Amino acid sequence: MSRIGKMPVTLPKGVTVTVNGAEAVVAGAKGKINCPIPKGISLDIQADSITFLRADEQTQTRAFHGLARALVNNAVQGVTEGWKKELDMVGVGYKAAMDGTKLRLDLGYSHPIFYEAPAGIAVVVEKATHIVVTGSDRQLVGQVAADIRKFRKPEPYKGKGVMYTGEVIRRKAGKTGK
Repeated sequence: MSRIGKMPVTLPKGVTVTVNGAEAVVAGAKGKINCPIPKGISLDIQADSITFLRADEQTQTRAFHGLARALVNNAVQGVTEGWKKELDMVGVGYKAAMDGTKLRLDLGYSHPIFYEAPAGIAVVVEKATHIVVTGSDRQLVGQVAADIRKFRKPEPYKGKGVMYTGEVIRRKAGKTGK
């Protein structure tokens, strides 16, 4: 039995879950998220919790058991609390600013980079070198943060670049002079 799949998902007040065919629709205060439910997995929805049941003991169905529970749990947490990723910029002249709805990044290139976040995602520049990405969809928040980081990945020699807050960059020694 899947250790993650057999745990029930508790539903806070104001969160509703409905099943439409092969997807579960989780609605709450911060929006609505559609979660795919793999074949062979069924949901047992009570008033305050959801349990996940699998149809058989095939390897693929057992693998999907914990996945389905994790996806619905992430959606429930997203519509109640939301998800957040923080990015820091390290480097001389590296800075970020909001230009209307677009994020303007100055990352040492000859031109600024403009990034527009998809619908449902909020990008906030707290300081010139600190960006906060928030939203209700965990996958989309992570993808937006990864897209911003991809413009200038941290390099191992000087540690410059866009990195997640708290990320540890393994440093290399570089060349030694004679």
